[in-house]
Amino acid sequence: MKLLIAEDEIDLAEALAAFLERNKYTVDVVNDGEEAYYSASGGDYDAVILDIMMPKRDGIQVLKQLRAEGNTTPIMMLTAKGEKTDRITGFDAGADDYLPKPFDTDELLSRLRAILRRKGEIKSNVLTFGDLTLDCDAGTVASHGKTERLRGKEFQLMELFMHSPRMLFSADRIMERVWSWESDAEINVVWVHISNLRKKLKGIGSNVTIKASRGLGYMLEELHDQEA
Repeated sequence: MKLLIAEDEIDLAEALAAFLERNKYTVDVVNDGEEAYYSASGGDYDAVILDIMMPKRDGIQVLKQLRAEGNTTPIMMLTAKGEKTDRITGFDAGADDYLPKPFDTDELLSRLRAILRRKGEIKSNVLTFGDLTLDCDAGTVASHGKTERLRGKEFQLMELFMHSPRMLFSADRIMERVWSWESDAEINVVWVHISNLRKKLKGIGSNVTIKASRGLGYMLEELHDQEA
């Protein structure tokens, strides 16, 4: 599941991203209303966590424009403004939920799951491609009765590929989607994680591997029996 966090408090945004990633979500982070709008309108997210008080454009303006354009992505408003009139304004603008700060992260997670269920977005937490399955709840890949657990970025990278198994992802795009705000990460970390995933896929006997196209990027590929 892919989430967008739009929050101008950098420390809070990074802490939320880390918490949600530990709970097997893929997370992108933006820090102002303009970025929030453009990311939410074109990012194919399963849900958005949207702060109200942000620079360039506030969260209510972003929400109203998205809804006016027919965007039905579940949106949770996350803000210090917790008065009844503020909540009504948010709901009237099209919010699916409204969580005032400060909040408990477990409550946020529970509410997030609820809005995803209400929108019918959670049909299965298991992704499949070829003979490979990715259990998003357990954080495991399996093939031919063998299972391998994935850790942190390995899981997020595998989920990215499994959601779009025939899409070619450049290393820069992978860095943006998986490592996002961790600006100190070097580009070679992509290759390291892909190498680890290849070993794990081979270890469970899967015919699925990650193919590298020189100068272009990486994609999932299902090998024929003679190539496996």
